[in-house]
Amino acid sequence: MPQGTSSQGPRSGLPANRAARSGPLTKFRIALEMIKFEHSVFALPFALTGALLAVHVWPAWRQVFWLIVAMVGARSAAMTFNRIADLKFDALNPRTKMRALPAGQLSLRFAVVFTAISCTMLVLAAYKLNPLAFKLSPLAIAVLFGYSYTKRFTSLSHIALGLCLGMSPVAAWIALRGELGTSILLLGAAITFWVAGFDMIYACQDVEFDRAAGLHSVPRRYGIAAALYASAALHLIMLLLLLAVARMEHLRGMALAGLLAVAVLLAYEHSLVKPSDLSRVNAAFFAVNGYISVLFFLTWAADILRH
Repeated sequence: MPQGTSSQGPRSGLPANRAARSGPLTKFRIALEMIKFEHSVFALPFALTGALLAVHVWPAWRQVFWLIVAMVGARSAAMTFNRIADLKFDALNPRTKMRALPAGQLSLRFAVVFTAISCTMLVLAAYKLNPLAFKLSPLAIAVLFGYSYTKRFTSLSHIALGLCLGMSPVAAWIALRGELGTSILLLGAAITFWVAGFDMIYACQDVEFDRAAGLHSVPRRYGIAAALYASAALHLIMLLLLLAVARMEHLRGMALAGLLAVAVLLAYEHSLVKPSDLSRVNAAFFAVNGYISVLFFLTWAADILRH
């Protein structure tokens, strides 16, 4: 979801002074809070699953290290750039106006530098992994940054966000094999639909603001009830795609048990949110999806590594 600030954010006297007085470590901590660094758990398990599917053994620790650096760099760059791009909107939206940039806790300059450092981490990690990953790293950055502008002109912004995370297992596969395969593309598509589905749920909170600001989303265009049905449909497609990947990769007991558990958690996630009651959106968005990603990785990793 695009979020941003207005001209009254870091440019106003007191917030700007507050940002200027903060020390480097304090700014770094605030930046990690701003991008919800702990939610890297959403992407990292799928990247590691992609790596395991690529080689069907646990990768060398050097490769695991650079995969983690790449994923952390990619997500940090994408989230920080999103806050920069949406600065104007964040300051106007009552739900987001107290975020670090509009509240003046961080300066725009610091956010730009933080984004540049995060991009450097991604490109360096890609270089250390293999030549194809390095060559494709600018394209990955373009996709990550491009998402931040999609809500300005299309309701398919949810799919664009999904693609940002859906790239993670595909990128890990490329990093270890230097090529693409059908099963990993299906896994990437599954993650894309998973993220798009829960992003539709999250976007239900901002329907009125999006309408006033001229921003686009499925809830804004079709209504909250339709968006929740669309989200459920995307999550059903996700499960079917994951089942296809499991069959193609000859995964059985543990992987299928993991899919069943993921299906139960998705059903629980959808039970938390109703058109007339959005009070538990954050629980559905953050807690449940974090459990899904970790549980998926543990069960699929166990199945892949037992062969």
